[in-house]
Amino acid sequence: MIAVIDYNMGNLRSVQNAFDKVGAEAKIVSDPKEVGKFDKLLLPGVGAFGDAMEHLRKSGMDEAIKDFAKSGKPILGICLGMQLLFEKSYEFGENEGLGL
Repeated sequence: MIAVIDYNMGNLRSVQNAFDKVGAEAKIVSDPKEVGKFDKLLLPGVGAFGDAMEHLRKSGMDEAIKDFAKSGKPILGICLGMQLLFEKSYEFGENEGLGL
């Protein structure tokens, strides 16, 4: 099953609807403790890099995503979600990313 990460900055319903349409099992996840239970992870996103990283850090989701990556399971980032996987961004100043 696919974890669709909810950190208050994603196009979650669009992603969930797309998975439903093709018959893929996906669940929107906002609890970092739940992330490791999934086979795959999708990080959607819309908005500014720095704001998104702040949301991920405050929720503890940043560490949950890093731990998931260490497991070797697949991760896909869409739009801002893909950018968050990078080491840093210079959008509206310099901001550290997930470094994956």
